[in-house]
Parts: sequence; C-alpha cells; structure tokens
Amino acid sequence: MNDLREVAIVGVGQTDFGALYANRDAQRDQYALGAEALRLAIADSGLAKSDIDGLLTARIQYEHGGHVLGLGNVRVINGLEGSGRMSGVAIQQATALIATGQADVVACVYGNNGRSVQMKYGGGYTASPTSVYDSLYGMTSPGAYVSMMYQRYRHLYGVPDGALAPLAINNRQNAALNPVAVMREQITAKQYLASRFIAEPLRLYDYCIINDGGVAIILTTMDRAKDLPHRPVRIAGTASAADVSNYYTSPSFFYDASQKVAKDLYTQTGLKPKDVDVTQIYDNFTPTILFSLEGFNYAPQGQAWEWASLDRIGRHGTSPINTAGGHTGESYMQGWAHHVEAVVQLRGEAGERQVRDANVAQYICASPITTSHILIGE
Repeated sequence: MNDLREVAIVGVGQTDFGALYANRDAQRDQYALGAEALRLAIADSGLAKSDIDGLLTARIQYEHGGHVLGLGNVRVINGLEGSGRMSGVAIQQATALIATGQADVVACVYGNNGRSVQMKYGGGYTASPTSVYDSLYGMTSPGAYVSMMYQRYRHLYGVPDGALAPLAINNRQNAALNPVAVMREQITAKQYLASRFIAEPLRLYDYCIINDGGVAIILTTMDRAKDLPHRPVRIAGTASAADVSNYYTSPSFFYDASQKVAKDLYTQTGLKPKDVDVTQIYDNFTPTILFSLEGFNYAPQGQAWEWASLDRIGRHGTSPINTAGGHTGESYMQGWAHHVEAVVQLRGEAGERQVRDANVAQYICASPITTSHILIGE
C-alpha cells in the first residue's frame, strides 16, 4: 500500500437552522435539506460536483440520496444511521477513504426533517430485547438514560443542583452571536434554575433542540486543498472506541472509552488539551459536556463541574467550548454542525464569535461510539 495521504476539510455548508425552526413544514424533505447543504459546501470548496468521487450519507438513505444529490455513480458510497455519534464516524471514514487512495474527494451529507414531521426521540429508544422492560420504568429516550448517569455522577462527586447552568448559559451566549442559531436569547442562572425538569435532574435548558436542517462537509487531500480558496483544515488525527450495551448508558460515563480515544489521538498528533484553541463537544444533553471534559483530560475526573466555569469555557476563556451555541443553542444537528463550526473557527470566519488566533480545534463525542478528531488550520 502507498504511504497514507494527508486529508483536509475544504468545504462546508449548512442550512439556516433558526429560519427552519420558525417555519415548520410537514412537507419538508430531508433529502432536499441535504442537497441544499451540499450545494453550499461545493460552492464553498471551489471544487466542481464532478470532482466528488465518494459519498457518505447520514439520516438519508444512500441510494435515493445518491440519486437526489446527483452523485449516483461515485467510486465509493455508503449510508450511516441517523444517530449523533455518526457525524464523527463519517469524518473518520471519509478520512480513511482519502488517506488510502480509495477516493480523492468525499462529500459527507446529512439531512434531517425531524421537527417538521414531529419526530419523537422517545417511546422506546432501542430495539434491543430488553427495551420493553426499560420502558416500563420510563427509560424511553436517551435523555432518560443521561439523567440517570448524571444522577450517579452527582452522587459520586457531591455535585450541587445548578452545576450544569454554566454549560447552558455558555451555549446561549454563543448562540446569540450566531445568525443561524435557533435559540438566540441569553439566559441567566436564575432562569436556568426556574426552568422545569424534563427528566430530573435535567431541566429544559439541558436538552438539545430537535429541528430540521442539512449539513455537508467535503474532504480531499492536503495536496489538492492547498490550491483551493479557503485555508485548509487538516485532519491531524482521529480515533474511536466503543462502549456499547443494550442501554444508552455507561457506569463510567463513557470515561474508559474516552480515555482510549484520548490516548490514541494525543499520541497521533503530539498535542494535548492545553494545545487546543477551541473545542466542539457533542452535547445532546449538557452532562455529556462534563463527561467529555473528564474523559479527554481537560478536567480531573469528578471535577469538570467545577472546572467548566464561564470564565474558562466562554469565547474569551482559556478553553472555549461550543462556540456556535451547541445543541442546546444553535440546533441539534447531531454533531454535524459542530464540525462546521470547528472549520469556520480555524478559517477565522466566525465573525463576532471568533476565537482569537484559533489554529487547533478538537471535536469530541462521548457516546456508545466515542470519536474525536484534532483539526489544524494550515
């Protein structure tokens, strides 16, 4: 096999999440949303659609998707399920395809019409043989499982009520500066504490925002990226590990899997959390941010709730997190928009929410398939 080729993200595109949220349409089609995002990503990349020879879809089926997107005859094509962990998996697979020469330009395309069709992320979360028993006790969604994990975390580490407030507030502060975000009104700690419980101890502001939207990301070789319009964003390293069972839960809060990924990733890149300028953390629910910070060595185990102060994780802090507003502020695009924000930050194109001198970004998803990448602006 030839030496592995270096890979870069060269094009990103996403829909206006706020506008879509404000105008629900029962006829809205997830394939059309993905196609719009792809159109924007192609224009952003400086490439032609005919240059694309690899397609990975998520939440949209690859056969019909390939047809609708006009990419039905590429060299490599595959479809991934519609779970949030797959955004990281898609970037990893695209990177591997290009690095090994199986494709030269890969488009990763995501489309979601969940709000308009009133999709419920509950009522029986998994198809496992045990899910019927879980539902008897209210364990019918990822939120219920994460609430129980956070309850365990609070018990183990003496965490007071309201410890999640800075995470929710930070997301809203960043979303306020994001023109495509859904929730652009800032909140206070008092408002957070006054909000209703959804699955105690998780409150309204701890939950992601189910919405419609499309996201597309285009990757190619670093050699080719150097001749394209934007600053290339190199995939410096990527790693993954599984922590799966019949339940969306982990007694260690995905810590063991995260530690494996962190070790692999930091070894690959020679970088550590102190070297990262901006971090995008998959946050279907705010406790996942705490679990991620500890699993990836940003904060000591059991101390992320104290570590993650607004002064530290805010835009002007030492470790800015979820600068577009995260899943509780921008929109729940299941990790896909987090990748776009990482690229935009490294290009220096984030406008009012731009982190100064951002050159290194990390994406983290702590979940049954834990993934992480380190991206560098070249």
